[in-house]
Amino acid sequence: MLDLGLEKMALIGVVALIVIGPEKMPRVARTVGTLLGKAQRYVNDVKAEVNRSMELDELKKMKETVESAARDVESSVHTAASDFEKQWQEATAEANQAGLSATPSFPEYKHPKKKWRVKQGAVPQWYKARSGVRTKALSGAARVAKYRPQKFN
Repeated sequence: MLDLGLEKMALIGVVALIVIGPEKMPRVARTVGTLLGKAQRYVNDVKAEVNRSMELDELKKMKETVESAARDVESSVHTAASDFEKQWQEATAEANQAGLSATPSFPEYKHPKKKWRVKQGAVPQWYKARSGVRTKALSGAARVAKYRPQKFN
């Protein structure tokens, strides 16, 4: 790498001032500055691209390790499941030989018959009745008839 110190930079500036001249020096300095800026941006872009490619390689390696670990876990789960199935078959065969039923009897599924129009919550019905919470939906005419003031004769 070039070792440019303060003395060498000053020497280059004096030589450039003598060769180029004081009239053209500002324009040349601007041109050199823009070229140096473009060069720095290009070098930064190249560095960023190299860093991205390195990170991409690292991510690919990490992905491969995660996938291999997932395959290992999957294979261990499959082997454990097959071992369990074998043990289950052996246990059910022994239970059948001993005269025990292998399949337990469960009651048949019964639909709970929910009331869809009235929202059922966790609050008990007696509490709703005591606090005056409406549990049945009334039409507008039914509400008017229910809450209309009575005429006294």
